[in-house]
Amino acid sequence: MAFDIDMIKAVYSQMGERIEAARKVVNQPLTLAEKILYSHLHEEQTLENFVRAKSYVNFAPDRVAMQDATAQMALLQFMQAGKKRAAVPSTVHCDHLILAKDGAQEDLKNSISASGEVFNFLESVSNKYGIGFWKPGAGIIHQVVLENYAFPGGMMIGTDSHTVNAGGLGMVAVGVGGADAVDVMAGMPWELKFPKLIGVKLTGELNGWASAKDVILKVAGILTVKGGTGAIVEYFGEGAKSLSCTGKGTICNMGAEIGATTSTFGYDEKMEEYLRGTGREDVADMANAVSEHLTGDDEVYANPEKYFDQVIEINLSELEPHINGPFTPDRATPLSKFAEEVKKNDWPVTLEVGLIGSCTNSSYEDITRSASVAQQAIDKNLKAKAEFTITPGSEMVRYTVDRDGYLATFDKMGGVVLANACGPCIGQWARHTNDPKRKNSIITSFNRNFAKRNDGNPNTHAFVASPEIVTAFAIAGDLTFNPMTDTLTNENGEQVKLDEPQGIQFPPKGFAVEDSGYKAPAEDGSHVEVKVAPDSKRLQLLDPFKPWDGQNITGMKLLIKAKGKCTTDHISMAGPWLRFRGHLDNISDNTLTGAVNFFNEQTDSVKNQLTGEYGAVPAVQRAYKAAGVPTIVVGDHNYGEGSSREHAAMQPRHLGVRAILVKSFARIHETNLKKQGMLGLTFANESDYDKILEDDTIDIIDLDQFAPEKPLTLVLKHADGSQDTIKVNHTYNEQQINWFKAGSALNLIKEREKQQHA
Repeated sequence: MAFDIDMIKAVYSQMGERIEAARKVVNQPLTLAEKILYSHLHEEQTLENFVRAKSYVNFAPDRVAMQDATAQMALLQFMQAGKKRAAVPSTVHCDHLILAKDGAQEDLKNSISASGEVFNFLESVSNKYGIGFWKPGAGIIHQVVLENYAFPGGMMIGTDSHTVNAGGLGMVAVGVGGADAVDVMAGMPWELKFPKLIGVKLTGELNGWASAKDVILKVAGILTVKGGTGAIVEYFGEGAKSLSCTGKGTICNMGAEIGATTSTFGYDEKMEEYLRGTGREDVADMANAVSEHLTGDDEVYANPEKYFDQVIEINLSELEPHINGPFTPDRATPLSKFAEEVKKNDWPVTLEVGLIGSCTNSSYEDITRSASVAQQAIDKNLKAKAEFTITPGSEMVRYTVDRDGYLATFDKMGGVVLANACGPCIGQWARHTNDPKRKNSIITSFNRNFAKRNDGNPNTHAFVASPEIVTAFAIAGDLTFNPMTDTLTNENGEQVKLDEPQGIQFPPKGFAVEDSGYKAPAEDGSHVEVKVAPDSKRLQLLDPFKPWDGQNITGMKLLIKAKGKCTTDHISMAGPWLRFRGHLDNISDNTLTGAVNFFNEQTDSVKNQLTGEYGAVPAVQRAYKAAGVPTIVVGDHNYGEGSSREHAAMQPRHLGVRAILVKSFARIHETNLKKQGMLGLTFANESDYDKILEDDTIDIIDLDQFAPEKPLTLVLKHADGSQDTIKVNHTYNEQQINWFKAGSALNLIKEREKQQHA
């Protein structure tokens, strides 16, 4: 039997009635996304015809998932909420704090030793509050969720931007910050601006070297890293039905790279096969009984332009493999043109490492297709020219592909199997190199490739492709190689060509595992004690942020004016900093150290207006905080792009930054700022960004009139005595303004809990 079967029964039992009620209000056919959204309205939310990209709506997600790096801060906040147990099914997955270095067994052992304090904390908190715990080595959160928890028509949130992976099983699954997770685990509604809808019609069928990964690589090229912001991407058409369930998951997973709220597919035979193949026959039977509610209405797909805000059409039969990058996941190049791009842009031709796996591409199908290419290297006497690593997505996949001989194939080719964890995808990679700053090229089947993300080297050109293309490139060791047309010289001096990859969607003998890594929580956790050592360097109990004093914020100094791309990796780096994800003060020492200062084109170097000297961003900000001086951060477009990590909002808040003013925000980061009681503002006139000068002192002169849809006024006081007055916009509604006034959303939850028990 599947996990949480009673919850799934309850969702399906109410779905038809809720969808029919919504259809009467909307008065037109519904997309799949709309069916799921309307059937998950919170009991406090009035049913109405919500306006896309405008209406704030309260939802009731079915479940919450957290990975270890973000779970620390989420659970530290939940411990303050005064609740005895999580209100919805919730899980913690230990996958981020495992350093890839020497291979699976050694890496897992060393990481458990290094991060044992954190793992023990997460296990004890999970045990106390009724949260399922997946121990280190169990697998990557999104693969484990797809295998065990995702179900068609469900809604979930997760404290990781790639939670959207579960759209591969027909969910609306959304990446959020930890404060959102706390709300839902505390039984509160989860607020989301009703999304726009982008339809992607897939026709034809994949063939040859093309894979599901190439669908999203192409879509990323079309929509760019911000083209999906505020939208749900819904895939449909006969081509969509031809894709495997895990292939659908791959496409949804990388939807995070276009800024999409989430992506999803309608329920079909491939999903039913996957549910049955992973031991969830009961869920498949229930889904079949309500299948009409688990996909968009026929009229929607027949005339998509009438029901979606944007429609894209892709013919899978004509789709060519793509390679995206470097430095951004939306720079999409078809394989046939890639060699030309490499030469034209002077990218390093020699490929040093090929890496497959991750939450995006670590299914049985992915592994078998890659292994079919690796086997050719063995059979055709080819020696891999680049290093090659394999990251299985879960212990179930790892155990099964090992049993079926595929890991042995990779071993013969010279590959190294890493732990079932995120590893190099998130910078948890002790890369073997004698020059960590050298200009070089790597290629992965991961999802992100921002500068420094994988190995900390700003000169590493990271490219993203399907696992089979990565495998072929690792064999060739040359970025100008095209496996569809080119030959390679084998050890005997012969010219040989790689054949098309062959994969298997399901293991012929079925999936198997000895120890999945799951630990159920105590039925009654009241006796469980959660301890945090006062002198711990890894964990720190939280103090509530102070409420707003009701006054205008004046005398703000400019901390930094960030130039260009400023992702959550730039604001709060991962890699070695992951060890401090449960210690807010310690991790704050990496705040904005990756952002480029507009005024000197350097990172981690800003002017301290109190001394006139330049220093590291966190050190300068701590000086302002010690002096009681408020500060503001200014940024460019899509500020906060990337991971869901709320640390990128909590760290500036902790250090005393009062406002973030940018040209535009990435969705999750803007919400995180609001949840932590920060001001997230956008320029009413983008050209006003140019008016911000290095020595500015800035006042917000009408914050005492803070109200929905009412711009605020800033006065920029320049060092030469001149001033500029500019207008800035915000998207705060009444509830979010109350978060700001209270100091944070969590402060409001605690206050309500006190009142209920008073």
